[in-house]
Amino acid sequence: MSDAPDLLTALIDALRCLPGVGAKSAQRMAFHLLERDRDGGTHLAGVLQRAMQGIGHCKSCRNFSESDECAICANPTRDPALLCVVETPADLLALEQATGYRGRYFVLMGRLSPLDGMGPQDLGVELLKRKLAGGEVRELVIATNPTVEGEATAHWLGQLAHAAGVRPTRLAHGVPLGGELEYVDRGTLAHAFGSRRDLED
Repeated sequence: MSDAPDLLTALIDALRCLPGVGAKSAQRMAFHLLERDRDGGTHLAGVLQRAMQGIGHCKSCRNFSESDECAICANPTRDPALLCVVETPADLLALEQATGYRGRYFVLMGRLSPLDGMGPQDLGVELLKRKLAGGEVRELVIATNPTVEGEATAHWLGQLAHAAGVRPTRLAHGVPLGGELEYVDRGTLAHAFGSRRDLED
C-alpha cells in the first residue's frame, strides 16, 4: 500500500502554500472547489500551470513579465530619466494605480535583510548600478516600505545614487511607519509620492 497522501489531502496541503492560508482555510477552499466549482478549479489549475511556466522577469526592471521586456520598459513614452525603486511587483502596481508617475521602475524583489539572507546581490545590485551609471537616470525615486529593513534599503540605495551622480529622493511621510505600500489607501499614497524629498548623504 502506498504511503503517498490521498488526493484530497494532497489538494489541501498544496493550497497551504498560499500566504495567510492555514489548514482550515485550505480545507474550506478544497471543499468549495470539489463541491461547488469543479469547472473553476480545473480552470484555476490550467491558468496556474501556464503562469508558472510562462511568467518570468523583465531583463530591464526585474518586474514579472511574459516577455524579455515588460510593457512599462517597452513603452517609449515613459521617462528614462526617472527611475523608481520598489520592493515588489505589488508595490509597483500600487504606485501605477495611485499616482501619475510616468518614469520607469526597478523591482528589488525584496529588501536588505541579513536575518532572511537577503543581501545586495539578491536585489539585482549589478543591474541597478549599470542603470545608474548609464547616464540616462537623473533621479532615483526610492519607494521602499517604511519598515526597519525598508529604511536600511533606502539608505543603501541613496548611497548608490550619490556614487553615480544621480539625485536620490524618498517618498514623503504619510505612508504609515511599519506599513506596506500594497495596503496603503490611494489618497495617502498619491500624496506621499507627490511630496517625495531629497535624501541626504
